[in-house]
Amino acid sequence: MPEFNAADGTRLHFIDQGDGVPVLALSGLTRNGTDFDYAAPHLADTRLIRLDYRGRGKSAWSGPETYTIPTEAGDVISLLDYLQLDEVAILGTSRGGLIAMLLAMIAKDRLAGVCLVDIGPELDTTGLDVIRNYIGRNPVQKTYDEATAMRASLMPGFDNVPESRWAEEVRKHYEETPEGLVINYDPALRDAVIAAGTQPVPDLWPMFDALKDLPLALVRGANSNLLSTTTTMEMRRRRPDMIFADVPDRGHVPFLDEPDAVMALRDWIKALENPK
Repeated sequence: MPEFNAADGTRLHFIDQGDGVPVLALSGLTRNGTDFDYAAPHLADTRLIRLDYRGRGKSAWSGPETYTIPTEAGDVISLLDYLQLDEVAILGTSRGGLIAMLLAMIAKDRLAGVCLVDIGPELDTTGLDVIRNYIGRNPVQKTYDEATAMRASLMPGFDNVPESRWAEEVRKHYEETPEGLVINYDPALRDAVIAAGTQPVPDLWPMFDALKDLPLALVRGANSNLLSTTTTMEMRRRRPDMIFADVPDRGHVPFLDEPDAVMALRDWIKALENPK
């Protein structure tokens, strides 16, 4: 199992597959590298690297005080050093996009480009409230089948999603036990999120502006409750060259195998391969 030790000794899991432009896929807050299973076939010409953050997926738990964006950005740099990669393009979903923007501020020389997935420098409070409500808690459903049946009603903004996809999703993010379904990340991540919520909200626009001159894409769920239309419009105004897809029938976040998302990813990869 591919793994390395972060600067503080925490064991972190990753997947490294393929050849081509190195793309590091960073998932959402509670999720892991399996999030990119749907996108992977459409990124076959890249070297796709997927990191499980500390406390998530197959990586070791290290306590809520370490589940912060700056620490996780440091873990990314440690991974690049471990793989002896001078730079990498980041495909960042939600939390992963925030990490990418921070890296643009503190280690831009390590970035070849960034694709943000349903994330920007302003976060809608509606989506944040949804996250605070579920994070760190096991679902009330007791089996994969029960969770699959309920999934569509629990995911606002998602339409025309086949039940087979929801079945895949619940198996990616829960473990079925005799006592019921259990989340596959450290429940203490909830403590980290609550602690972060007590702090003043920083201005993240300088982090977005730090992406200047990097090949940039944004894939948004058209029904997103976290990335508003207003914020999206301002992002596009500041970066008129940004590749953009507004994926219909999707909320936070798109699966990345939708036709609009795939087209944006392919255009972004071309931009990485042929930098100006």
